[in-house]
Amino acid sequence: MSSNSRLTTAIHALCWLELSARRGTATLTSAQVADSLQSHPVLIRRTLAPLRDAGLLRVVGRGPGAGWQLARPAGEITLREVHRVLGEDPVFALHPHPPKPDCPVGHGIPDVLDRVYRDAEEAVAQVLQGHTVAEVLDRILRERPLPA
Repeated sequence: MSSNSRLTTAIHALCWLELSARRGTATLTSAQVADSLQSHPVLIRRTLAPLRDAGLLRVVGRGPGAGWQLARPAGEITLREVHRVLGEDPVFALHPHPPKPDCPVGHGIPDVLDRVYRDAEEAVAQVLQGHTVAEVLDRILRERPLPA
């Protein structure tokens, strides 16, 4: 089973943009963000574009030198909002095809698991709501500082 890492990529990029701003660099290019992720600038642009469209980021300048910056304070951007904007797939999914309808389990499992999975998704959303980009960055810097 694989997982989608777009949310992690986006949070990493947002934290990097916030740290750069704290250090006096107002914007970062897609290439600069990609370098931190050891990724490709095109992937970064594809991941960050929905955040720009939702008003979490803005692009300053045009062309190859254009840079990304947070459009709101990092302390106001929750991980839940980032997750919602990215339109992430649910954590859990039902069967890829309908189960046998005359099976005692197959008959009822979709409805029951659908409710369980909705509860799980809401729990995930509540946890993400309790964390901001600024808080994640502060924890990184406090708990996992780069060795000197």
